[in-house]
Amino acid sequence: MKRVAIFGSGGQLGVELKAVFTARGYELACFERAKVDITDPAQVEHALAQYDPAVVVNAAAYNQVDVAEREPLAALQVNGLAVRNLAIACRQVDAQLVHFSTDYVFDGQAGHAYTEQDATRPLGAYAVSKLVGELYARGYLDKALVIRTSGVYGPGGLDTARGNFVEMMLRLAAKGSPIRVVEDHVASPTYAPALASRTVDLVERGIDGIVHLGGGAPISWFDWAVKIFKAANVNPPVKPTNEREFRTAARRPKYSALSNGKAESLGIAPMPTLDEAIRLYMEARSKKLAPAPV
Repeated sequence: MKRVAIFGSGGQLGVELKAVFTARGYELACFERAKVDITDPAQVEHALAQYDPAVVVNAAAYNQVDVAEREPLAALQVNGLAVRNLAIACRQVDAQLVHFSTDYVFDGQAGHAYTEQDATRPLGAYAVSKLVGELYARGYLDKALVIRTSGVYGPGGLDTARGNFVEMMLRLAAKGSPIRVVEDHVASPTYAPALASRTVDLVERGIDGIVHLGGGAPISWFDWAVKIFKAANVNPPVKPTNEREFRTAARRPKYSALSNGKAESLGIAPMPTLDEAIRLYMEARSKKLAPAPV
């Protein structure tokens, strides 16, 4: 039985990876921050030497894009240097590293959904730290798999402190005050359970290198918010805004949708449509929020 170690197993992607690997019969060791601090090379080395996995999946990340502008070192330690620690430890136990990166490694100026061949140009501290992680993974290991994704959301976001875009929109809708969402930034929001199952498919096919797994369709954050409200059957006052009106500490790529063409050419199933994914999300959310039977 193949052994898999998952770091960041308590996050909204981590819980889905755990579920898929378990369902497919893998033996798992799950490491959360309280158990192993990935910024400490000795802790990482000890954990992997003891468990001796065939595959190490890193779903841990620092993802506070605007806060990273105030604390670039914190972002770099988790998203960059910690990946170096994992890569070195993987080399010692001869494990494959599977690492998640982001659409933010691009500058958003290409005007098309990004492929793996497109040049990277990060625009801020968070984005730079994620690109550094990619470089460490591939610099230390011959067969690392780096999966770039975009705007991840899954039912696990209900249990995490930071939640996700869907939960943030539904929280704002419940307050009833006007909601403003940018219409001039486009991404490909990605459903965590679908991302997890396709990640395991890539691992089982022995794929390495860089692979994009985004939500499958470019959409503006405003249009995505409208879809969310429709699926949740709520009708809050929502207005489009733009980058000029809605200033943030970090610069973000304006068009950072990802093309899944390479993944599909490798035989990986297409991602569900946005409508299907948000329907599945709402179903899973209802189950999670349903009162326990007495």
